[in-house]
Amino acid sequence: MTIDFSKFTSIKIGPKLDVKVVDERSKFDGTIIGGGNNLLIANSASNLGVLDNKFDFLKIENDKLIIGAKCSNAKIYNFCKKNNIANFEFLRNIPGELGGLLKMNAGLLNFCISDNLVEICIDNKILKKEEILFEYRKTNIKGIIFFAKFNIKFGFNQKLSDEIFNKRKNQPKANTFGSVFKNPKGNYAAKLIEDVGLKGYRINNISFSKIHSNFLINHSHATFNDALYLI
Repeated sequence: MTIDFSKFTSIKIGPKLDVKVVDERSKFDGTIIGGGNNLLIANSASNLGVLDNKFDFLKIENDKLIIGAKCSNAKIYNFCKKNNIANFEFLRNIPGELGGLLKMNAGLLNFCISDNLVEICIDNKILKKEEILFEYRKTNIKGIIFFAKFNIKFGFNQKLSDEIFNKRKNQPKANTFGSVFKNPKGNYAAKLIEDVGLKGYRINNISFSKIHSNFLINHSHATFNDALYLI
């Protein structure tokens, strides 16, 4: 299939490229692009893939929550809210899909997607959580994530969901891939960018946000090289 990355990615940068649809649980010698969030595509990019829609599913089986890697964060959040499942409240209004969440051990405040994880299907192998190294916004996962299994704790916390949602209200609503840099220990990337006078700094059609300085904003038709220059 052909994807126009200037429309597909959240930062709205990139060329039109042919992408392989991976429809079997097997190895793929390329890069899975997921939902196009936290993703900057160069014109020279190649060997990219997306998961088939068969991996977009959620189900409860044997007291475990099983989620396909193509399942969106919004779908996971709404399913957990409907079924009174706790510890996924932080996914509210966070873009992306499960595969990307797991790959980068995404989270917010004191919550991480790996907290209630039991096991992951990577390529055609089932790996227990204990076999994978999960760190702050980082894992050692190699290969393609197809689905994952989580422990279920009942008791969806609407108050917590609202608190997390309110904390994210200061984030820019624009063509962006969210925070660019991880927070260093004991400090905040946004503060460091602001301290050196780069909050709102712009080159051509892309800039660090004036609202949240750790966000890159594509104002209109920004290029890969301009984004890379700012980073």
